[in-house]
Amino acid sequence: MEVLKLPEFFDDYSLWLLIIGVCIFIASFLPRILSSAPLGMPSLIFIIGYLIIKLPLGLEPPDIKEEGTIVEHITELAVIITLMAAGLKIDRPFSFKGWKVTWYLLTITMILTVALTFLAGWVIAAFVPATAMLLGAVIAPTDSLMASDVEVGAPKKGSKDEENGQEEMEDLEDIDDIEEDEVRFAVTTEAGFNDGLAFPFTNLALVMVLFGAHPENWWETWLVVDVLYKLIIGALMGLLLGYACAKALFSIEVKSELSKSIMGLTSVGITLIIYGITEHIGAYGFLAVFIAAVTIRQLEPTHVYHTYLYLFIEKIQRIFMVLILIGLGAAVANGLLAPLNVSLILLAVIIIAIIRPVAGILGLLNINEIPWRDKWGITFLIGIRGFGAIYYLSYALNRAPFPQADELYAVVALVIIISLFFHGALSSPIIDKLDKLRKYGKGNA
Repeated sequence: MEVLKLPEFFDDYSLWLLIIGVCIFIASFLPRILSSAPLGMPSLIFIIGYLIIKLPLGLEPPDIKEEGTIVEHITELAVIITLMAAGLKIDRPFSFKGWKVTWYLLTITMILTVALTFLAGWVIAAFVPATAMLLGAVIAPTDSLMASDVEVGAPKKGSKDEENGQEEMEDLEDIDDIEEDEVRFAVTTEAGFNDGLAFPFTNLALVMVLFGAHPENWWETWLVVDVLYKLIIGALMGLLLGYACAKALFSIEVKSELSKSIMGLTSVGITLIIYGITEHIGAYGFLAVFIAAVTIRQLEPTHVYHTYLYLFIEKIQRIFMVLILIGLGAAVANGLLAPLNVSLILLAVIIIAIIRPVAGILGLLNINEIPWRDKWGITFLIGIRGFGAIYYLSYALNRAPFPQADELYAVVALVIIISLFFHGALSSPIIDKLDKLRKYGKGNA
């Protein structure tokens, strides 16, 4: 950088710090104020990011396509922090029967979403097969960060909303167990697992663009390495490292409130350790982090440390939410959606309004234990899209040149923006309505 440009750089830098600081400050209390408003906190932060570029502030807008490596790593950190937070707050003991809804959503809904989105991208947008497959892969995961307000509450709080009923830190030991409802549980566990399970499909798109669309060019290597090895080893690493971390954490006796609060910092440390080790041996770190978090939560389930771990990392994930929303808004103001045409807009609407709801309800058809109102609620809420899609897209585009990459980025960004406003406006009212119906049903049982 030239010396003469340094003052200009630091002017921009200080202004960006000011904007980010204001947004983080707003994000710390805004959810309570906007709890009944049609415009949620994420939507407002996105609008701020858009306006700071459109207003004559002299700020240089970010180009998230040109800065793909930075975008990949920021969203990567956001995802793993969110996965740890999601796993730590799941109270329900792990079992194949008790988690039945999760397995149906992962084996039916997610695969259907990938397949139908692939076909829609191929037919409607005329994407080549590799690009259409990448679209299906990045769109498939429910975004755990954006869905955090409609997931289960903090440890031992079940379905209770963390923002609107959080006990003071000194009372954490006295929190009573509150049962998790099926809707929040399904959204939390499905979002946690599918952030890791989207990787085989993303890697499938990569091998298709590098070696051709015909399966005979790559199917054996993809199946053995990208599906079997990376999934199995990722799951095993999550179990082993989660167990080891839990044993180490719960063997430490901490008495003072300050020391207990500082214990929350270890949640970030163990997240990075688990992710780093798993990725270093070539397995899926996302999957390992979530499974490790669930494993930690299952051991010593009544221990107060769980709450301190969760409350700390939950605040970290909100900081990442603000950073990414500002960046996305600024990128849209800088022309990220410029490649859109009628076909691409139609494709984005079909993904949100048709593909995900159809895939969701088909995945839940054979679960008779859940009432239809909850099935529709789950179907709507697992349609939330966000930063995981940006990560997977950046990951793939940083490793191979995909045809129609600009159009693909525009479609994915539009899907996220539609979800941001559509799900952002309706998710809380829907979950509140389901809570009231559930409570009314129990009262009349």
